[in-house]
Amino acid sequence: MAKLTKTIVENAATRDRQFTLWCDELKGFGVFINPGGSRSYFVDYRNESGVRRRMTIGRHGKITAEQARRRAIGMLGQTVQGADPAAKRVEQRKSISVKELCEQYLDAAEKGLVLGKGGRPKKASTLDTDRGRINCHINPLLGSRRVKDLQTSDINKFLRDVAVGKTATVRKTGRPRGKAIVTGGLGTAGRTTGLLGGILSYAVSEGIIESNPAHGVKRPANKRRQRRLTPEEYRKLGDAIAVARNTGEVRQAIDGALLLALTGCRLGEIVSLRWDEIDEAGGCFRLKDSKEGASVRPVGKRAFDVLGGIEPMDNFGHVLVAERYGVRFGGMPRAWKRIVKRAALEDVTPHTLRHSYASVAGDMGYSEPTIAALLGHAAGSVTSRYVHHLDSVLIAAADKVAGHIAKLMFDNPIALIDK
Repeated sequence: MAKLTKTIVENAATRDRQFTLWCDELKGFGVFINPGGSRSYFVDYRNESGVRRRMTIGRHGKITAEQARRRAIGMLGQTVQGADPAAKRVEQRKSISVKELCEQYLDAAEKGLVLGKGGRPKKASTLDTDRGRINCHINPLLGSRRVKDLQTSDINKFLRDVAVGKTATVRKTGRPRGKAIVTGGLGTAGRTTGLLGGILSYAVSEGIIESNPAHGVKRPANKRRQRRLTPEEYRKLGDAIAVARNTGEVRQAIDGALLLALTGCRLGEIVSLRWDEIDEAGGCFRLKDSKEGASVRPVGKRAFDVLGGIEPMDNFGHVLVAERYGVRFGGMPRAWKRIVKRAALEDVTPHTLRHSYASVAGDMGYSEPTIAALLGHAAGSVTSRYVHHLDSVLIAAADKVAGHIAKLMFDNPIALIDK
């Protein structure tokens, strides 16, 4: 074998097993050729104790053969002086701070190397939430600590500090006059400690620490929202929507509120809904991206009545569009607060409508699997499976639930929903 060059490395044919190409000009310098086609440079040496070490330099493509050679020369030069580059790298990795670990974790997650719910790479929105929890809670309390020094007692203290509001603050955002209110509480503490545990599990998988100090830490139970609308409250909401329509509330807010009530969809699903995801003939929304990934959602006629009154700006664009900018409507959260304030239902959130939709379906005698399919729950891929095999049953269920909710909200649903 001659000197390792770009041409030699790239022209090396793969085999069924990993094999090595050695450089004749620099003893100890080589490249692994993997069955999948990747090529990684490494240096091989013995330390002062005579123990053989092998240290990866980098993957071909990210570094060139010549860059890898120069690094190998530097590493081999250290060994002549009695140093052990591989041991030093391990020690450096084990000495990183929590802040540095979080940066590595986010970088790996952005590349799809950290899997989230359902074994899928984390979504950009989830990573934004993770980044916020890291910046607001983890870094202020633990960022300067060395990862290898963390104990279970430190994680317990972290949980308590977040719970009592030690990291609570008001932070400026990048938007003009924008601010973010950072709060504490048991819910925030539990979720952030869960993220911290995941980051430390990543550290274990990377060989930075041997065990996860967050294991065994008891987090506060996640209190599920049990709030649902009563028939009287549905009527109050309907009255508020009717008044809002006649007093200048933006059309997108009215349509959004109606779709939330009549479909059981999440706020983000309605705000992000696009025209090419609507299958009226099939009686469903075919969401390309929801909290559970791609999801087929049975939808009732009353929801399609609402959609029928909206004139699309673009057949492939968003359903709720900001009139001035031609992008999706971003004012739904604020508009929702105005509507529920008018109805004297300030504690009602868009998620309350989702829970209420499920409760109405339960009151009407539908089974849990059917309700899960109506809501698009991950309780396995029930949604897509049921719509494929039992489409008429599910669509009929969605139609009856939406129709019942419309009657609870309005005396004359046709007049107030059809436009």
